[in-house]
Amino acid sequence: MRRLVGMDVIEVLPGLRMLVLPVGAAYLWSDGRELTLVDSGAVGTEERVAALVESVPGGELARIVLTHWHEDHTGGAAALAARYGGVPVVAHRVEAPVIRGEVAGAPPVLEEFERPIRASVPALPPAPPCPVDVEVVDGDVLPFGGGARVVGVPGHTDGSLALHLPGPDLLFTGDAVANVGRAMLGVFNTDRVRAVASLHRLAGLGAANAVFGHGAPLVGDAAAALRAAAADC
Repeated sequence: MRRLVGMDVIEVLPGLRMLVLPVGAAYLWSDGRELTLVDSGAVGTEERVAALVESVPGGELARIVLTHWHEDHTGGAAALAARYGGVPVVAHRVEAPVIRGEVAGAPPVLEEFERPIRASVPALPPAPPCPVDVEVVDGDVLPFGGGARVVGVPGHTDGSLALHLPGPDLLFTGDAVANVGRAMLGVFNTDRVRAVASLHRLAGLGAANAVFGHGAPLVGDAAAALRAAAADC
């Protein structure tokens, strides 16, 4: 990994850039000139995410993939999709109505230890409704990174998804897993039992590399870290 000059951007792997945001992160995958944005940051970070997209010389944004509906992942999606010519927005079929603003997302069921953490997190602006052009489900394959397989990981939200790219042996976990000091089950889940099952499923993929909605990437040693996290639950 290396930090790129002038931005809070880390080159995680060849073709993968991570933008570190005040809350969470956005990721840009490059297949040559064709770019895929995974998560869009909160409202107010659109210019920083656009700078990430435009940091690839000659790159053209082909799609935005949203791992789930929470504001820190979807806040900039509508504005960014419009900015780049109405590029398609991709989300899980269960999550799509929430992202479109048609229904409200379910609130988390907090564990006791999560209550002070939640209280310390500043409130973010609500995400504006955003069209979802492509609805996916578990097992679908998106056309980037040599084939990005959608992995349904319900529990953090009902329609959370992860992405597994077998070619680069890379896993985008969204908020199903965090890596803050160590890999662990993500917090603020709607259904802890399902979230734990999703963590075990991701650990079973054995991916060498993983990136998270919150926390530092793991390059080369992700499989062992995710197995340890699953064993803790």
